[in-house]
Amino acid sequence: MTIISMVLVVLVAFLAGMEGILDEFQFHQPLVACTLIGLVTGNLEACIILGGSLQMIALGWANIGAAVAPDAALASVASAIILVLGGQGTAGVDTAIAVAIPLAVAGLFLTMIVRTLAVPIVHFMDAAAEEGNIRKIEMWHIAAVAMQGVRIAIPAAALLAIPAQTVQTFLESMPAWLTDGMAIGGGMVVAVGYAMVINMMATREVWPFFIIGFVIAAISQLTLIAIGALAVAIALIYLNITKMGGSSNGGGGGNTGDPLGDILNDY
Repeated sequence: MTIISMVLVVLVAFLAGMEGILDEFQFHQPLVACTLIGLVTGNLEACIILGGSLQMIALGWANIGAAVAPDAALASVASAIILVLGGQGTAGVDTAIAVAIPLAVAGLFLTMIVRTLAVPIVHFMDAAAEEGNIRKIEMWHIAAVAMQGVRIAIPAAALLAIPAQTVQTFLESMPAWLTDGMAIGGGMVVAVGYAMVINMMATREVWPFFIIGFVIAAISQLTLIAIGALAVAIALIYLNITKMGGSSNGGGGGNTGDPLGDILNDY
């Protein structure tokens, strides 16, 4: 990996760390972070596959109250770097996925450190507010957000400092039973993440569409783009039928404006 590629990878890691808090440009999302790292390192295909797989896992991660979700930014950046340094291409995606999960949990420790350091910064900003110094408040604000970026950039730089040959030797020395087990475990984790997403959005109205999509994907030779186009078409048809049902004055007293929902309620 060239010096320029290393600098760009650290920059992507820095942006991913900040976006974990800002949540504006979504650089911390696995699909975005892994794709950018693949782009700057010349491993675009493998990193896109890795990012897409990790994205399905991260969709089920959410901060609820005081419970902090695993660090998707660190998991994405670190696993993508390991994938690139390993030099296995798409064959190393499963191993990178399996490595990403413990890295995501370990990232919670760094998150706690940074948030603890941010507490005194809040008091500094309060003091600046009492002085009426807006510029000072902005500077402390930028410093606090930059700490979030450094939280991911430092581990990324540490991984880049490891020689690629060392990473390749380590991955190649892993026994077959371990690599196969990690591949199976990585696939199961993706399935669990997808199941968590389905569980959150599952309603009686959604299940028929899920079944239709599953059947089309399982028994046809359609590409993901074709299936996505069908999904958009079905969604537009459903929205149009819903609008027509809501504007009609006829029907029984059970008409809620949702034709599919009314049919399911009748059952």
